[in-house]
Amino acid sequence: MRAYDVILRKRNGFELSEEEINFFINGIMDNSIPDYQASALLMAIYFKGLSKKETAQLTMAMVNSGEVLDLSSINGVKVDKHSTGGVGDKISLIVIPLVASAGIPVAKISGRGLGHTGGTIDKLESISGFRTDLSTETFFNNVNKYKMAIAGQTDNITPADKKLYSLRDVTATVDSIPLIASSIMSKKIASGADSIVLDVKVGSGAFMKNMTEAIELAETMVDIGRALNKKTIAIVSDMNQPLGHEVGNANEVKEAIDVLKGNGAEDETYVALTIASYMTILGGAFNTFEKAYSYLEEVIKSGEAVEYFRRLVSIQGGDPNIIDNPDLLPQAKNHIEIKSEEEGYVYSINAENIGVAAMLLGAGRRKKNDPIDHAAGITLIKKVGQKVAKGETICILHTNMSKWDEAYKVAKSSFEIGEAKKTSSPYIHKIIQ
Repeated sequence: MRAYDVILRKRNGFELSEEEINFFINGIMDNSIPDYQASALLMAIYFKGLSKKETAQLTMAMVNSGEVLDLSSINGVKVDKHSTGGVGDKISLIVIPLVASAGIPVAKISGRGLGHTGGTIDKLESISGFRTDLSTETFFNNVNKYKMAIAGQTDNITPADKKLYSLRDVTATVDSIPLIASSIMSKKIASGADSIVLDVKVGSGAFMKNMTEAIELAETMVDIGRALNKKTIAIVSDMNQPLGHEVGNANEVKEAIDVLKGNGAEDETYVALTIASYMTILGGAFNTFEKAYSYLEEVIKSGEAVEYFRRLVSIQGGDPNIIDNPDLLPQAKNHIEIKSEEEGYVYSINAENIGVAAMLLGAGRRKKNDPIDHAAGITLIKKVGQKVAKGETICILHTNMSKWDEAYKVAKSSFEIGEAKKTSSPYIHKIIQ
């Protein structure tokens, strides 16, 4: 078998066999297929697409390129979740304790962030002492005993995906639905979960900007899960404005705690409860969404939810006092208010630009190894549909930097003020299962 022949078949629109796909991935891993031929096949896939069968086979080939976690020693149905990424997305911090409270084991493997703000691991590391470099034994023991643990992703998970993505990034083939779907699902399947809930963001602050593509991606990933015997549900949620009011690592930890205490923003609370509800259904705790949602609402009202988060922080070495005293989280030196120059209603907030502004303040990374400032971020005082008076504060920048002019301009330009009141988008657009 030659790489040339595989490229030619896909260029001509034929379905690749499992043998051909495995040959391709194995060749990338052992360097027998050079980058220029791998890039050619990626471009052929970009234009010709992949069938459901091919996409599932590509996913498994990437899974098998590295370590596959064996969670069989953890009791119960292991349910994972994944977000395609957004601005102010701290949902994992909320759903882990919620789902654990229902007795469903959550063995969460998460990554760091690149771009807008930090990833889930970065957010948790803003808590003094919090450790995500857990040994396999500790990770498994914590899930069995406390029903929850979170650890950072190792380099041994889906190494073929990392190689492919580096090529996609420089060959203009990133935005291919089959390649995106197989990339995401390969990491989730390699992480060992039995069932998966996917949070597919759509809007100005999401990778998927329009609804058609977001639904196509969600359906493709559910198809992959079904083909590989993983119960999978996708939730298409709105990202036309940042989720909640806080953007930035320590800020988002504080807001997640507020949600778990019952004091969170309506959009964030609803999205978190929806995702957690479907996770508990897949885990077998409930048989209807209504029962699951009602139970989890009560867990928050009773104070049990935040106690589960306190437990998570404690068992992973973090300071549990942040639950009652959020000021123990990293605090920025500079707080810069941005005020509206006109009266009216917030018509829109460009979520991506808010994310970029937060990155410019130090909350995110331009390059993979850049350090981040856990204290940096943005607080949204006003959101879409809210009335604003001239001179009223619409958001606050938090940074330890002395120069923040660029971030100020970007954040300010993110807000569009209009005369008419606009209704914000639905928090959840579609459920695919």
